[in-house]
Amino acid sequence: MSQGDNKKIVIQLQNSVFLPEVVKFLEEGHTITLRLKGYSMRPFLENERDKALLNKAGALKVGDPVLAEISHGHFVLHRIVSISGDDVTLLGDGNLSPEHCKSADIKGSVIGFYRKGRGRLDRTDGRKWLIYSWFWMRLLPVRRYLLAIHRRMIRIPVLGRFI
Repeated sequence: MSQGDNKKIVIQLQNSVFLPEVVKFLEEGHTITLRLKGYSMRPFLENERDKALLNKAGALKVGDPVLAEISHGHFVLHRIVSISGDDVTLLGDGNLSPEHCKSADIKGSVIGFYRKGRGRLDRTDGRKWLIYSWFWMRLLPVRRYLLAIHRRMIRIPVLGRFI
């Protein structure tokens, strides 16, 4: 095979099959880069454009983006909005309704994001992410309106049509 003949093979698996394997690697101490799927972290993270760098979940704190299993085989990458004992409340940046799990259901912590095709990591402990997080979490009362404006600006495909 000549040097220019390398072909990229893409295999797509359902999250219910793929993510438990990711969790196994995280539990073994590996760091995983995961392409994001879905619109729950809009407007700053985009479906199939951005990537998250994850490691095994450690100490949890409000504001952290995490990979959580909210029901058997159903995983989300959302931000922690509250912790009460063992109960954790999660909310995607692009969502209006929270989801709940136990702290043991948090499988991975996000170290940072590769956004907009860049090779440079936007760390979740960096000033840029912390400032963005501080403002976005306080905009929850008006988030519905901001997200509606954003959706109309970029026209999200829903069920085969654009809204």
